[in-house]
Amino acid sequence: MTDTPDHREENLGGGLGLRRPQVIVFDVNETLSDTTAMSARFSDVGAPGSMYPLWFADLLRDGFALTAAGAARPFADIGTGLLQVMLSGVKLNRPLDEAIEHIMSGFVGLDPHPDVADGVTALTELGIRLVTLSNGSTQVAEQLLTSSGVRRDFDMLLSVDSAGAWKPAAPAYEFALEQCAVAPWDAMLVAVHPWDIDGAHRIGMATAWINRANGTYPAHFASPDLEVTDITQLALRLR
Repeated sequence: MTDTPDHREENLGGGLGLRRPQVIVFDVNETLSDTTAMSARFSDVGAPGSMYPLWFADLLRDGFALTAAGAARPFADIGTGLLQVMLSGVKLNRPLDEAIEHIMSGFVGLDPHPDVADGVTALTELGIRLVTLSNGSTQVAEQLLTSSGVRRDFDMLLSVDSAGAWKPAAPAYEFALEQCAVAPWDAMLVAVHPWDIDGAHRIGMATAWINRANGTYPAHFASPDLEVTDITQLALRLR
């Protein structure tokens, strides 16, 4: 984007030189939800628990590839299709269809990270509007935020299914901005995924990387405006 205000131009964030956003757009899977329990879902059906990270990475890969080809498909469709392939040679303790259902339903029952409730409350107290934008379904976000007691703090729960493109493609973020009726420089994308941060940066949004694992941010992606360890710290940085 060109001729857009620089979101660093005003110091409204407690000495950061970063303008406090009107809206924060949260990623959901892994950013708000703790997905460590998903490995057990594979073990439950007789598959190696170590299969989960590979399956999830492949799911994202295929979602990105279909978006690039202009043929985006829902998260559940791709996840189910990959499980049909990956589990076909595994000796399961139940029929394949039941195993797939057990694994896919695990996303709806995930717990939030411990910082989510307090962090979200602190952001709301700053007067910042909150929404979610997931490559998955809104049902997952609905259950997650309801269980953590902060559903009321979110204006909208959005899915890229309505945008016709997965993040980090620009139409996904543009859809969220349109729903919120804000310009890119008045919104901040918050995620644990560097590719998500990069995509939001490229359309002019401010960004915050939640570095939960004490990792190193990849140099080939655009750097986040903020790096924090959890959502509570993000609220402190935006005061």
